[in-house]
Amino acid sequence: MHTSQIVQAWGKILRGEYPSLSIEITKECPLKCPGCYAYDAAHLGGGQTLRDLNDRRGQSLVDGVLEVVDRLKPLHLSIVGGDPLVRYRELESMIPPLLARGIHVQIVTSAFRTMGPTWANLERLYVVVSIDGLQPEHDARRAPATYDRILRNITGQRVTIHCTITGQMMKRPGYLGEFLKFWTPRPEIKKVWFSLFTPQVGDKMPEILSAGERQRAITDLIQLRKQFPKLDMSETVIRQFGSPPKSPQDCVFAQTTQTLSADLETKITPCQFGGNPDCASCGCVASMALAGIAAHRLGGILPVGTIFKASAKIGENRAKKRSDSGGKSQSKDPLQILQVKEAGCGSVEQRTNRP
Repeated sequence: MHTSQIVQAWGKILRGEYPSLSIEITKECPLKCPGCYAYDAAHLGGGQTLRDLNDRRGQSLVDGVLEVVDRLKPLHLSIVGGDPLVRYRELESMIPPLLARGIHVQIVTSAFRTMGPTWANLERLYVVVSIDGLQPEHDARRAPATYDRILRNITGQRVTIHCTITGQMMKRPGYLGEFLKFWTPRPEIKKVWFSLFTPQVGDKMPEILSAGERQRAITDLIQLRKQFPKLDMSETVIRQFGSPPKSPQDCVFAQTTQTLSADLETKITPCQFGGNPDCASCGCVASMALAGIAAHRLGGILPVGTIFKASAKIGENRAKKRSDSGGKSQSKDPLQILQVKEAGCGSVEQRTNRP
């Protein structure tokens, strides 16, 4: 991520806007994964579920997504579902105009079917493939998106593998190392991310990690990142799993990402999980990555998170003024003094995503 992109994101926060947008472009998915938050009864806040929504398809979906993007102007767009590849033809139509707008686009999929033949070569397009552990467990949980099918469908692509660690996995010593040994040598794999399973408040599920299992996962990942360069998680990010943000209001990811469901109107709150997530057990890698940045102290003194909270408050007030004035605001952009040119900026290593 270049410095100019960071300044752009900061500018949107100061204007009371979301730098990131996530859209569930379809309610359909051929998988029936245990513990999937998208189909949880509480995902949309109760009263209706993802499957109850009237989603779009064909040109109506393409036009709808582009309209939302043009209205909200995100810097980063995550396309999720359901499974986005259910709308493969629509993706083929919407990806070029999205990229032409300068947006960074991430598609999160099970890879149950083939992808666009040109996707591997498109700048600013990122494909994340969700995999639930080693083949026996994964195939039982995620058929028809089995290991064999995934391996066929990612041929010629460049993808990120995302695995959500569960309590079942951590009951077997060495599990995460075996997973990395299988996936990281493959040329299609650019990087690997891990999240920890995040329950809703009150859930009692075998996927939930105990405190000891959570700590072992942290210890294992810190060691494994030294052995597997494709494990693209810094030690700072991994350690954040031990002290996740206490609430959505404390979560930088939740505060900087707007999530819309399959009708392109229903907002998912308080974060991408919806419902009443158990923040004390949060394992979202994107949340941990931004929490790690927020904890960093500029000059060893001032936490970045303090600057973010102050900026967010300014943005909240500016957004309220725009709303009160019918969307018109005469105040100057607080970033006009920062005329950052791409050619004059260094680069900052990016450690964030949405699994």
